[in-house]
Amino acid sequence: MKSNSNSAISSLGDGSFIRFENAEFWYLLLIIPLLVFIFLIAQQIKKKKLQNFGHLPVIMQLMPSASKSRPVLKFVLQMIAVLLVIIAILRPQTGAKLGEVKRKGIELMIALDVSNSMLSKDIRPNRLKAAQRSIAKLISELENDKIGLIVFAGDAFMLVPTTTDYSAAKMMLSTISTDFIPRQGTAIGTAIKLAAKSFGPTGEQERALVIITDGENHEDDAILEAEAALEKGIIIHTIGMGTPEGSLIPLPKEDDKYRTDKSGSFIITKLNETLLQKIAIATGGSYVRANNSQTGLEMVFDKISKMEKQEIEVANYSEYDDIFQYFIGFALFFILADMLISEKKNPKIQNLNLLKRNWF
Repeated sequence: MKSNSNSAISSLGDGSFIRFENAEFWYLLLIIPLLVFIFLIAQQIKKKKLQNFGHLPVIMQLMPSASKSRPVLKFVLQMIAVLLVIIAILRPQTGAKLGEVKRKGIELMIALDVSNSMLSKDIRPNRLKAAQRSIAKLISELENDKIGLIVFAGDAFMLVPTTTDYSAAKMMLSTISTDFIPRQGTAIGTAIKLAAKSFGPTGEQERALVIITDGENHEDDAILEAEAALEKGIIIHTIGMGTPEGSLIPLPKEDDKYRTDKSGSFIITKLNETLLQKIAIATGGSYVRANNSQTGLEMVFDKISKMEKQEIEVANYSEYDDIFQYFIGFALFFILADMLISEKKNPKIQNLNLLKRNWF
Protein backbone atom coordinates (compact mmCIF):
# COMPACT_ATOMS: atom_id res chain seq x y z
CA MET A 1 0.00 0.00 0.00
CA LYS A 2 1.18 3.55 -0.66
CA SER A 3 1.78 5.73 2.33
CA ASN A 4 -0.99 8.04 3.48
CA SER A 5 -0.60 11.47 5.02
CA ASN A 6 -3.10 10.51 7.74
CA SER A 7 -1.15 7.43 8.83
CA ALA A 8 0.80 7.15 12.08
CA ILE A 9 4.13 5.31 12.27
CA SER A 10 5.82 3.82 15.34
CA SER A 11 9.15 2.06 15.70
CA LEU A 12 9.19 -1.59 16.77
CA GLY A 13 12.76 -1.28 18.05
CA ASP A 14 14.33 -3.69 15.56
CA GLY A 15 14.60 -1.26 12.66
CA SER A 16 11.16 -2.05 11.28
CA PHE A 17 8.04 -0.01 11.78
CA ILE A 18 4.36 -0.45 12.40
CA ARG A 19 2.00 2.13 10.97
CA PHE A 20 -1.72 2.72 11.15
CA GLU A 21 -3.26 3.51 7.76
CA ASN A 22 -6.52 4.78 9.30
CA ALA A 23 -4.99 6.79 12.12
CA GLU A 24 -7.91 9.23 12.02
CA PHE A 25 -9.99 6.66 13.97
CA TRP A 26 -7.91 6.78 17.17
CA TYR A 27 -10.84 8.51 18.87
CA LEU A 28 -12.69 5.16 18.88
CA LEU A 29 -10.54 4.19 21.89
CA LEU A 30 -12.74 6.52 23.95
CA ILE A 31 -15.42 3.84 23.70
CA ILE A 32 -13.52 1.66 26.19
CA PRO A 33 -13.51 4.04 29.21
CA LEU A 34 -17.15 4.83 28.40
CA LEU A 35 -18.09 1.13 28.52
CA VAL A 36 -16.09 0.68 31.76
CA PHE A 37 -18.01 3.57 33.31
CA ILE A 38 -21.35 2.07 32.22
CA PHE A 39 -20.32 -1.35 33.58
CA LEU A 40 -19.41 0.09 37.00
CA ILE A 41 -22.70 1.99 37.20
CA ALA A 42 -24.61 -1.17 36.27
CA GLN A 43 -22.82 -3.13 38.98
CA GLN A 44 -23.73 -0.49 41.56
CA ILE A 45 -27.37 -0.54 40.50
CA LYS A 46 -27.42 -4.34 40.70
CA LYS A 47 -25.90 -4.25 44.18
CA LYS A 48 -28.49 -1.73 45.43
CA LYS A 49 -31.35 -3.83 44.08
CA LEU A 50 -30.04 -6.88 45.95
CA GLN A 51 -29.75 -4.85 49.15
CA ASN A 52 -33.45 -4.04 48.89
CA PHE A 53 -34.17 -7.72 49.65
CA GLY A 54 -32.14 -7.76 52.87
CA HIS A 55 -28.63 -8.08 54.26
CA LEU A 56 -26.29 -8.65 51.30
CA PRO A 57 -24.15 -11.51 52.82
CA VAL A 58 -27.34 -13.39 53.64
CA ILE A 59 -28.71 -12.81 50.15
CA MET A 60 -25.48 -14.14 48.63
CA GLN A 61 -25.74 -17.34 50.72
CA LEU A 62 -29.21 -17.87 49.30
CA MET A 63 -27.68 -17.70 45.78
CA PRO A 64 -24.77 -20.19 45.94
CA SER A 65 -24.37 -20.25 42.15
CA ALA A 66 -23.93 -16.48 41.87
CA SER A 67 -20.38 -15.34 41.15
CA LYS A 68 -18.79 -11.98 41.75
CA SER A 69 -15.71 -12.59 39.62
CA ARG A 70 -17.25 -14.20 36.52
CA PRO A 71 -19.17 -11.08 35.33
CA VAL A 72 -15.97 -9.07 35.77
CA LEU A 73 -13.96 -11.67 33.84
CA LYS A 74 -16.51 -11.69 31.01
CA PHE A 75 -16.46 -7.92 30.86
CA VAL A 76 -12.65 -7.88 30.67
CA LEU A 77 -12.77 -10.37 27.78
CA GLN A 78 -15.34 -8.18 26.02
CA MET A 79 -13.19 -5.07 26.43
CA ILE A 80 -10.14 -6.88 25.06
CA ALA A 81 -12.21 -7.90 22.02
CA VAL A 82 -13.42 -4.31 21.54
CA LEU A 83 -9.83 -3.03 21.79
CA LEU A 84 -8.64 -5.54 19.20
CA VAL A 85 -11.47 -4.60 16.81
CA ILE A 86 -10.58 -0.91 17.14
CA ILE A 87 -6.93 -1.71 16.38
CA ALA A 88 -8.08 -3.66 13.33
CA ILE A 89 -10.12 -0.63 12.18
CA LEU A 90 -6.96 1.49 12.50
CA ARG A 91 -5.48 -0.95 9.97
CA PRO A 92 -2.00 -1.68 11.33
CA GLN A 93 0.70 -2.37 8.74
CA THR A 94 4.32 -3.38 8.91
CA GLY A 95 7.23 -4.46 6.73
CA ALA A 96 7.96 -1.31 4.72
CA LYS A 97 9.28 -1.81 1.20
CA LEU A 98 10.80 1.22 -0.47
CA GLY A 99 10.37 1.69 -4.19
CA GLU A 100 10.28 4.21 -7.00
CA VAL A 101 7.71 5.10 -9.61
CA LYS A 102 9.06 6.83 -12.69
CA ARG A 103 6.44 9.00 -14.33
CA LYS A 104 6.64 10.16 -17.90
CA GLY A 105 4.71 13.07 -19.27
CA ILE A 106 4.81 16.36 -21.10
CA GLU A 107 6.15 19.64 -19.76
CA LEU A 108 3.67 22.29 -20.83
CA MET A 109 3.67 26.03 -20.23
CA ILE A 110 0.68 28.23 -20.99
CA ALA A 111 1.15 31.99 -21.45
CA LEU A 112 -2.15 33.84 -21.09
CA ASP A 113 -2.69 37.41 -22.25
CA VAL A 114 -4.35 39.50 -19.51
CA SER A 115 -4.32 42.87 -21.25
CA ASN A 116 -7.50 44.97 -21.32
CA SER A 117 -8.27 43.91 -24.91
CA MET A 118 -8.92 40.37 -23.58
CA LEU A 119 -12.16 41.71 -22.06
CA SER A 120 -13.64 42.05 -25.53
CA LYS A 121 -16.76 39.94 -26.07
CA ASP A 122 -16.30 38.79 -29.66
CA ILE A 123 -15.54 35.46 -27.94
CA ARG A 124 -18.23 34.74 -25.32
CA PRO A 125 -18.45 35.51 -22.44
CA ASN A 126 -15.21 37.39 -23.18
CA ARG A 127 -11.81 36.45 -24.51
CA LEU A 128 -10.17 36.09 -21.10
CA LYS A 129 -12.94 34.05 -19.41
CA ALA A 130 -13.24 31.75 -22.41
CA ALA A 131 -9.50 31.09 -22.23
CA GLN A 132 -9.63 30.48 -18.47
CA ARG A 133 -12.43 27.94 -18.83
CA SER A 134 -10.60 26.12 -21.59
CA ILE A 135 -7.38 25.96 -19.56
CA ALA A 136 -9.26 24.70 -16.49
CA LYS A 137 -10.84 21.95 -18.59
CA LEU A 138 -7.45 20.97 -19.96
CA ILE A 139 -5.89 20.80 -16.48
CA SER A 140 -8.70 18.46 -15.37
CA GLU A 141 -7.71 16.03 -18.12
CA LEU A 142 -3.96 16.00 -17.41
CA GLU A 143 -2.21 12.91 -16.04
CA ASN A 144 1.49 12.83 -15.11
CA ASP A 145 2.06 16.00 -17.15
CA LYS A 146 3.62 19.14 -15.74
CA ILE A 147 1.88 22.42 -16.38
CA GLY A 148 2.96 26.00 -15.72
CA LEU A 149 1.12 29.27 -16.17
CA ILE A 150 2.44 32.69 -17.22
CA VAL A 151 0.32 35.83 -17.42
CA PHE A 152 1.40 38.77 -19.53
CA ALA A 153 0.35 42.18 -20.80
CA GLY A 154 2.98 44.92 -21.07
CA ASP A 155 5.18 42.63 -18.93
CA ALA A 156 5.18 38.93 -18.05
CA PHE A 157 4.76 37.24 -14.68
CA MET A 158 5.19 33.57 -13.67
CA LEU A 159 1.95 32.70 -11.90
CA VAL A 160 2.40 28.93 -11.56
CA PRO A 161 5.82 27.26 -12.07
CA THR A 162 5.62 23.89 -13.83
CA THR A 163 3.91 21.48 -11.47
CA THR A 164 1.79 18.34 -11.22
CA ASP A 165 -0.32 19.94 -8.48
CA TYR A 166 -3.34 20.47 -10.71
CA SER A 167 -5.60 21.67 -7.89
CA ALA A 168 -3.22 24.53 -7.07
CA ALA A 169 -2.90 25.40 -10.76
CA LYS A 170 -6.69 25.59 -11.19
CA MET A 171 -7.05 27.67 -8.03
CA MET A 172 -4.49 30.22 -9.26
CA LEU A 173 -6.07 30.21 -12.71
CA SER A 174 -9.41 31.24 -11.22
CA THR A 175 -7.87 34.37 -9.66
CA ILE A 176 -6.59 35.81 -12.95
CA SER A 177 -7.88 39.22 -14.04
CA THR A 178 -6.69 42.12 -16.19
CA ASP A 179 -5.44 43.80 -12.99
CA PHE A 180 -2.58 41.29 -12.65
CA ILE A 181 -0.21 43.31 -14.85
CA PRO A 182 -0.50 47.10 -14.31
CA ARG A 183 1.48 47.90 -17.44
CA GLN A 184 -0.72 47.51 -20.51
CA GLY A 185 0.41 46.13 -23.85
CA THR A 186 1.07 42.66 -25.31
CA ALA A 187 4.66 41.69 -24.58
CA ILE A 188 4.57 38.26 -26.25
CA GLY A 189 8.36 38.17 -26.63
CA THR A 190 8.83 38.79 -22.90
CA ALA A 191 6.43 35.94 -22.11
CA ILE A 192 8.35 33.58 -24.44
CA LYS A 193 11.66 34.56 -22.83
CA LEU A 194 10.27 33.98 -19.32
CA ALA A 195 8.86 30.60 -20.34
CA ALA A 196 12.21 29.52 -21.81
CA LYS A 197 13.86 30.21 -18.45
CA SER A 198 11.14 28.48 -16.45
CA PHE A 199 11.15 25.00 -17.96
CA GLY A 200 13.03 22.19 -16.25
CA PRO A 201 16.69 21.34 -17.04
CA THR A 202 17.40 21.32 -20.77
CA GLY A 203 17.46 17.86 -22.30
CA GLU A 204 16.82 16.20 -25.61
CA GLN A 205 13.07 16.15 -25.04
CA GLU A 206 10.87 18.81 -26.53
CA ARG A 207 8.85 21.15 -24.37
CA ALA A 208 5.68 22.96 -25.39
CA LEU A 209 4.57 26.55 -24.87
CA VAL A 210 1.01 27.60 -25.72
CA ILE A 211 0.41 31.34 -26.09
CA ILE A 212 -3.22 32.46 -25.80
CA THR A 213 -3.62 36.05 -26.93
CA ASP A 214 -5.24 38.42 -29.40
CA GLY A 215 -1.73 39.46 -30.47
CA GLU A 216 -2.61 43.13 -30.59
CA ASN A 217 -0.25 45.99 -29.68
CA HIS A 218 2.78 43.67 -29.43
CA GLU A 219 5.75 45.57 -28.06
CA ASP A 220 8.82 43.39 -28.63
CA ASP A 221 10.41 41.07 -31.14
CA ALA A 222 8.35 37.96 -30.49
CA ILE A 223 9.67 36.18 -33.61
CA LEU A 224 13.28 36.56 -32.45
CA GLU A 225 12.42 35.20 -28.99
CA ALA A 226 10.54 32.30 -30.59
CA GLU A 227 13.61 31.35 -32.64
CA ALA A 228 15.74 31.47 -29.46
CA ALA A 229 13.20 29.24 -27.69
CA LEU A 230 13.39 26.69 -30.50
CA GLU A 231 17.13 26.31 -29.87
CA LYS A 232 16.20 25.13 -26.37
CA GLY A 233 13.79 22.53 -27.71
CA ILE A 234 10.65 24.57 -27.06
CA ILE A 235 7.80 24.25 -29.55
CA ILE A 236 5.40 27.20 -29.49
CA HIS A 237 1.73 26.88 -30.36
CA THR A 238 -0.46 29.97 -30.57
CA ILE A 239 -4.18 30.42 -30.07
CA GLY A 240 -5.80 33.58 -31.39
CA MET A 241 -8.52 34.99 -29.17
CA GLY A 242 -10.87 37.29 -31.05
CA THR A 243 -11.93 38.05 -34.60
CA PRO A 244 -10.17 39.91 -37.42
CA GLU A 245 -13.15 42.29 -37.57
CA GLY A 246 -12.54 43.26 -33.97
CA SER A 247 -14.74 44.35 -31.10
CA LEU A 248 -15.10 47.11 -28.50
CA ILE A 249 -13.32 46.82 -25.15
CA PRO A 250 -15.64 47.03 -22.13
CA LEU A 251 -14.47 48.87 -19.06
CA PRO A 252 -13.86 46.57 -16.07
CA LYS A 253 -17.10 46.05 -14.10
CA GLU A 254 -18.92 48.38 -16.50
CA ASP A 255 -20.13 46.28 -19.41
CA ASP A 256 -22.23 49.09 -20.87
CA LYS A 257 -19.24 51.42 -21.18
CA TYR A 258 -16.29 51.02 -23.53
CA ARG A 259 -12.72 52.25 -23.78
CA THR A 260 -12.02 55.28 -25.92
CA ASP A 261 -8.87 56.87 -27.26
CA LYS A 262 -7.68 60.42 -26.56
CA SER A 263 -9.99 61.80 -29.18
CA GLY A 264 -13.01 60.11 -27.62
CA SER A 265 -13.44 57.47 -30.32
CA PHE A 266 -14.16 53.91 -29.31
CA ILE A 267 -11.16 51.57 -29.41
CA ILE A 268 -11.66 48.45 -31.52
CA THR A 269 -9.41 45.50 -30.73
CA LYS A 270 -8.66 43.14 -33.62
CA LEU A 271 -7.04 39.74 -33.72
CA ASN A 272 -3.50 39.87 -35.11
CA GLU A 273 -3.41 36.48 -36.85
CA THR A 274 -0.35 37.22 -38.96
CA LEU A 275 1.93 37.64 -35.95
CA LEU A 276 0.61 34.53 -34.17
CA GLN A 277 1.01 32.41 -37.29
CA LYS A 278 4.64 33.59 -37.72
CA ILE A 279 5.46 32.74 -34.09
CA ALA A 280 4.07 29.23 -34.48
CA ILE A 281 5.80 28.64 -37.83
CA ALA A 282 9.15 29.80 -36.39
CA THR A 283 9.21 26.82 -33.99
CA GLY A 284 7.30 24.25 -35.99
CA GLY A 285 4.19 24.74 -33.87
CA SER A 286 0.59 25.28 -34.90
CA TYR A 287 -1.82 28.19 -34.88
CA VAL A 288 -5.54 27.90 -34.07
CA ARG A 289 -8.16 30.64 -34.05
CA ALA A 290 -10.65 30.43 -31.19
CA ASN A 291 -14.38 30.77 -31.73
CA ASN A 292 -17.50 30.74 -29.59
CA SER A 293 -17.75 26.95 -29.61
CA GLN A 294 -14.15 26.20 -28.64
CA THR A 295 -10.87 27.98 -27.99
CA GLY A 296 -8.80 25.41 -29.85
CA LEU A 297 -6.71 24.51 -26.80
CA GLU A 298 -7.80 20.87 -26.93
CA MET A 299 -6.80 20.67 -30.61
CA VAL A 300 -3.39 22.04 -29.75
CA PHE A 301 -2.98 19.67 -26.81
CA ASP A 302 -3.79 16.69 -29.02
CA LYS A 303 -0.71 17.61 -31.05
CA ILE A 304 1.37 18.25 -27.94
CA SER A 305 0.42 14.88 -26.43
CA LYS A 306 2.04 13.14 -29.41
CA MET A 307 5.41 14.57 -28.44
CA GLU A 308 7.95 12.25 -26.88
CA LYS A 309 7.18 11.79 -23.20
CA GLN A 310 9.99 12.61 -20.82
CA GLU A 311 10.69 11.43 -17.30
CA ILE A 312 9.32 14.33 -15.32
CA GLU A 313 9.18 12.88 -11.83
CA VAL A 314 10.52 10.03 -9.73
CA ALA A 315 8.13 9.41 -6.87
CA ASN A 316 9.24 7.43 -3.81
CA TYR A 317 6.65 5.23 -2.20
CA SER A 318 6.42 2.65 0.56
CA GLU A 319 4.56 -0.63 0.55
CA TYR A 320 3.31 -2.21 3.76
CA ASP A 321 1.83 -5.57 4.68
CA ASP A 322 -1.55 -5.47 6.42
CA ILE A 323 -1.71 -7.23 9.79
CA PHE A 324 -5.20 -6.12 10.88
CA GLN A 325 -6.54 -9.62 10.17
CA TYR A 326 -4.57 -11.01 13.12
CA PHE A 327 -6.31 -8.58 15.45
CA ILE A 328 -9.68 -9.65 14.06
CA GLY A 329 -8.74 -13.28 14.72
CA PHE A 330 -7.73 -12.59 18.34
CA ALA A 331 -10.90 -10.55 18.85
CA LEU A 332 -13.01 -13.52 17.71
CA PHE A 333 -11.09 -15.73 20.14
CA PHE A 334 -11.93 -13.48 23.11
CA ILE A 335 -15.56 -13.19 21.99
CA LEU A 336 -15.80 -16.99 21.86
CA ALA A 337 -14.18 -17.26 25.31
CA ASP A 338 -16.73 -14.80 26.67
CA MET A 339 -19.57 -16.85 25.21
CA LEU A 340 -18.26 -20.08 26.77
CA ILE A 341 -17.96 -18.61 30.27
CA SER A 342 -21.17 -18.51 32.28
CA GLU A 343 -21.91 -15.79 34.82
CA LYS A 344 -22.89 -18.48 37.34
CA LYS A 345 -20.51 -20.81 39.14
CA ASN A 346 -19.99 -24.28 37.71
CA PRO A 347 -21.29 -26.77 40.35
CA LYS A 348 -18.86 -29.49 39.26
CA ILE A 349 -15.82 -27.26 39.64
CA GLN A 350 -17.18 -25.81 42.85
CA ASN A 351 -17.50 -29.33 44.37
CA LEU A 352 -13.85 -30.01 43.73
CA ASN A 353 -13.02 -27.32 46.28
CA LEU A 354 -9.50 -27.06 44.90
CA LEU A 355 -8.44 -24.10 47.00
CA LYS A 356 -9.28 -25.80 50.29
CA ARG A 357 -7.62 -29.15 49.50
CA ASN A 358 -4.35 -29.90 51.31
CA TRP A 359 -1.89 -30.78 48.57
CA PHE A 360 1.20 -31.22 50.77
